Amino acid sequence: MNDPTPTPTPVPTADAHQGLHSERGARRGEHPGRAAQPVIKVVDLAWLEFTKPDLDRAETFAHDFGFTTAARTDDVLYLRGAMAGPHCLVIRRGPASRFIGPAFRAADAADLDRLARATGHKVRTLTEYGGGRAVDLLDPSGIPVRVVHGVTEQPARPLQQPLVLNTGVTTAASRINATQRPPRKPSQVQRLGHVVLSTRVFRRALDWYLQHLGLIVSDFLYLDGQRDRGPTMAFIRCDRGSEPADHHTLAVHLGPDTGYVHSAYQVADLDALAAGGAYLRERGYHHSWGIGRHIQGSQIFDYWRDPDRFMLEHYADGDVFDNTLDPGWAAMSASGLAQWGPPATRDFLGTTPSPGVLLQAISALREDNEIDRARLVGLMKALSK
Repeated sequence: MNDPTPTPTPVPTADAHQGLHSERGARRGEHPGRAAQPVIKVVDLAWLEFTKPDLDRAETFAHDFGFTTAARTDDVLYLRGAMAGPHCLVIRRGPASRFIGPAFRAADAADLDRLARATGHKVRTLTEYGGGRAVDLLDPSGIPVRVVHGVTEQPARPLQQPLVLNTGVTTAASRINATQRPPRKPSQVQRLGHVVLSTRVFRRALDWYLQHLGLIVSDFLYLDGQRDRGPTMAFIRCDRGSEPADHHTLAVHLGPDTGYVHSAYQVADLDALAAGGAYLRERGYHHSWGIGRHIQGSQIFDYWRDPDRFMLEHYADGDVFDNTLDPGWAAMSASGLAQWGPPATRDFLGTTPSPGVLLQAISALREDNEIDRARLVGLMKALSK
């Protein structure tokens, strides 16, 4: 006999992360996320430059984090990843620890000439390690930005291989009669992935990078209740046409300070990231946040601070997009930074109250920029959610 009781219709489970990226995420009149006619289109980050007073200490951390020394003089340390390419970090001896700026790779030599003509700058020859030619610029925040071509590329080193995983289906097991014992050692850095910068002039900085370097936006974040004022963070990728590029090579967000937030370096897989993190923890380095998986970009992440308090990220399994995908839009929040993992720490968010943080906020409110009381309050609310 048939049961007369109707079967309840299943209620769909709400996905809190659905729609955080969309090919048609913008509303009418919102920022398109790309320049109509950029001057050039860079193909990748080349390296980041810093100054630090103690190169020995910097090199020790670099090796523990997973870099290899490409070259060193009395005053400059050049660090590389295992993949083929130019060095990815330049650390110069200086009286204080500070971020100098990023260098991006031009597609060809003619792009340097085109960029120089458009900006009124000159193309110059680089005489230090790696050689090549460069155009040196300043972005609207005052951060030095170098665009390079012809830098000597290092050959690839043997890569740490991802582990072979069994997925739980016996008939589909890939590893049979073999155990899994990932060594606790430094995560091998494969390459520089991205850099995140803070600025008080977000819209001007965003448009400058899109117009001059041909970068395109993958995702925008806006402050809850303030979308009509425009985004306050952008995850920006290289436009390589039909060739996929990292979800973001550069990320820029509005904030009361200006400059470096963190940089990210690709490793083989989750086990390489976790075992490398255990190695760093054993050596007493400061863990900032992780392990988790991001939403924008989807990377598995783990954040650390070096002895000079600069934040660096190990990551694996990030998204790649070609140039057909338009920006997604989402509200900014601390809880929206990860799909899973521990809550974002105050250290990562930079929300620990200190005289320096308060002075930056007061200074930003007094200057002619995009920071006003509503923006500052909105940022504070977003980072507390």
